Amino acid sequence: MNPAPPDPFATLNDAQRDAVTHGLDGDPRPLLVIAGAGSGKTMTLAARVARLVLAGTDPQRILMLTFSRRAAGEMERRVGRVLHQALGFKSTQQPPAFHWAGTFHAIGARLLREHAGQIGLSESFTILDRADAEDQMGLVRQELGLAATKNRFPLKGTCLSIYSRVVNSQATLGTVLQTVFPWCRVWEDELKRLFQAYVAAKQTQHVLDYDDLLLYWAQMMTDPGIAHAVGARFDHVLVDEYQDTNRLQAAILMAMKPDGRGLTVVGDDAQSIYAFRAAEVRNILDFPQQFTPAARVVALEQNYRSTQPILDASNAVIAQAADRFPKRLWSDRAASSRPALVTVPDEAQQATWVADQVLQQREQGLTLKSQAVLFRASHHSAALELELTRRNIPFVKFGGLKFLEAAHVKDVLSVLRWAQNPRSRLAGFRVAQRVEGIGPASARRLLDTMEAAPDPAAALRDFKPPAAAREAWADFATTWTTLHTASTWPGDLDAVNRWYAPQLQRLFDDAAVREADLAQLARIAGGYTSRERFLTELTLDPPDATSDEAGAPHRDEDYLILSTIHSAKGQEWQSVHVLNVVDGCLPSDMATGHAAEIEEERRLLYVAMTRAKRQLSLMVPQRFYVHQQAGHGDRHVYASLTRFIPPGVAAQFDWIGPAAAAEPVATLDATPRMDVASRIRSLWD
Repeated sequence: MNPAPPDPFATLNDAQRDAVTHGLDGDPRPLLVIAGAGSGKTMTLAARVARLVLAGTDPQRILMLTFSRRAAGEMERRVGRVLHQALGFKSTQQPPAFHWAGTFHAIGARLLREHAGQIGLSESFTILDRADAEDQMGLVRQELGLAATKNRFPLKGTCLSIYSRVVNSQATLGTVLQTVFPWCRVWEDELKRLFQAYVAAKQTQHVLDYDDLLLYWAQMMTDPGIAHAVGARFDHVLVDEYQDTNRLQAAILMAMKPDGRGLTVVGDDAQSIYAFRAAEVRNILDFPQQFTPAARVVALEQNYRSTQPILDASNAVIAQAADRFPKRLWSDRAASSRPALVTVPDEAQQATWVADQVLQQREQGLTLKSQAVLFRASHHSAALELELTRRNIPFVKFGGLKFLEAAHVKDVLSVLRWAQNPRSRLAGFRVAQRVEGIGPASARRLLDTMEAAPDPAAALRDFKPPAAAREAWADFATTWTTLHTASTWPGDLDAVNRWYAPQLQRLFDDAAVREADLAQLARIAGGYTSRERFLTELTLDPPDATSDEAGAPHRDEDYLILSTIHSAKGQEWQSVHVLNVVDGCLPSDMATGHAAEIEEERRLLYVAMTRAKRQLSLMVPQRFYVHQQAGHGDRHVYASLTRFIPPGVAAQFDWIGPAAAAEPVATLDATPRMDVASRIRSLWD
């Protein structure tokens, strides 16, 4: 007699078991699982799917929706393991396949293909990737004459971003322009015409872009007959990371399961941090009340990741949120040490302190890979990257280009390098093309002349540019000659930035964000005694990647993790340092225009804190060096501890640094002090 297979659900805690078995007793209500950070969300969702199959549900009538193919594949694997264990399968036997597990967009494409004939869509439609969609937008933009406007019209990539935001947020074009793309408001009528032509071109060519996969699916579900047929083919619909859904995705789910029967959504309102992708936190907050009777809510509060002191501090931060599902994360992992608030004089000392701690923890047995440094914006890590490089501490950065490899930073450094060495063709070729009216051919002609001349500086001064570039070239040549003949470090960088400022506005749609990088570069420059030393010490090896991961030191077996908080979601490390936990950085001074933005910034801090398993340090620089701000010259600005950690919350931390012995850092309440967003918008009035 074969022994009974082991119970695969034996390790579930009470709350997880409630979520896994919901509805098996006949309860028809939809289910909302509020899964706190580190609470075993994926395991719980996989166990629920397996339990439904064991209860007799056909796997082909289960729809699992995720936000990445990797997550869908992981969900299938976990369900398979649970079923293997429950049914006592031998390792060579295959569990039932789940053909309806995937991303919203992948499932949408399959359903549109099946119902194409019913909605007037060609069954042979093809799907444009992002690059193809941009090119299509660019073609239409040119055909309408919008590329030839005297004033700056949004580039094709920006136009597609605006279009995508309108589609996914279900907001009007005017609203999106006002709140997200204020500089484009003057082009509202032209953009509307462009988008109409873009849609017409796609339909003529029988192509859909990425956003159309949701838009057409949602439109298809407005037909009662089709909506009923699509919804009826699935007994159960389960959605992971529901806090990251947009309004279009929520509308699709409500159309599929209007009474909520068989619908399970899993997520955490406290980790909703993707509003910039049109994610709508109200989807999860309002979910229970969208049904009659209201959905059942099960909260997973036992945390399997962090120590209790880290959770106490994290709970205190998120407890201040204006609107949330109540929960209190707890753990049986006790610890003698509490998280730390580390006050340091400035950003340079912050970089030194973090690097010291990283090496010390490495000596204590923590590998570099088990440690992470998190930050709100990519440029916040610039000083630390330089410190790590100087100490030969390898690192990988997630969430943006490596600071010194960003295009605008490379432009400014290339101007300095070309002034330092007029025969540098690489720097010269890059910089010359940044002058309006100078293209590759003119740049090569200039560099050939300089290479052949005994005095390359004189050849540059005497260069005859194309007529369209005459004025712009004269302005640049004056700046370059001054830099070449009379270095006044660090004033050289001031001169470069003055020349580059209008180029930045002309070349990049996100110039305001990039200006912060250049201000950071100026602060770094102040720490070097000469231009030559600055350029020499900043010369780094090219990065191995230039998108989500930069600078991966594949020659090293171990490396520190640097990451934006957005890119760190879903990850965990033994030790976490969070940089610049001060007002202006976290919350960002660009995200305090209204209450919803401030609440998302609070959730960002919460996400950062809950990545830590054993050690957590929040860094509080006391001052920042502000470069040429508002015409007042270089000056230091004193920083305040983030408003998200008022005195009552700060009591959950140990203080390290001068402020521990002196008076606490000043704190602010959550009331916006200034409407930055309105000020920025008013510039375009």
